[in-house]
Amino acid sequence: MRSKYMRWLREGIVWLLIATATVLVVDQFRKPALPATFISTPLQTLDGESVDLAQKSHERPLLVYVWATWCGVCRYTTPSVAEMAEEGKNVITVALRSGEDPALSQWLAKKGYAMPTVNDPQGLLARSWQVQVTPTVMIVSQGEVKSITTGYTSGWGMKLRLWWAGV
Repeated sequence: MRSKYMRWLREGIVWLLIATATVLVVDQFRKPALPATFISTPLQTLDGESVDLAQKSHERPLLVYVWATWCGVCRYTTPSVAEMAEEGKNVITVALRSGEDPALSQWLAKKGYAMPTVNDPQGLLARSWQVQVTPTVMIVSQGEVKSITTGYTSGWGMKLRLWWAGV
């Protein structure tokens, strides 16, 4: 009986390692090749605030979250990002092809999300950054991109990446 449980445990660990390796390889394949001008891209939030990614990431790591209102996976990750913003974490979001400013502001208010959001209604910013997958999470520390993840990422995963970039 004990050997049966040990075999299941061993097989479970092997499958977990295979799944982890697969996720890492797919993530590497889908991550954007950011241009050299990424960090100096002029951004402006829906509130009219100018954002300088290099300056914003100088004292503590910055989470740059590219998402969309129409993205199915974003339904699960956006609440975590909004919660992090409310907790005072260093967060900036980019809404990709999610409508014009008034419609996006209304959508955010309806959901109760108070997070600094840059609107990219035609996807020009995402195209220049070569972002092809939503959601995309980028961690920037002291003006340098430390990590890029595409697809679903848990709130704890994002917090861990921010912490790791600040170490």
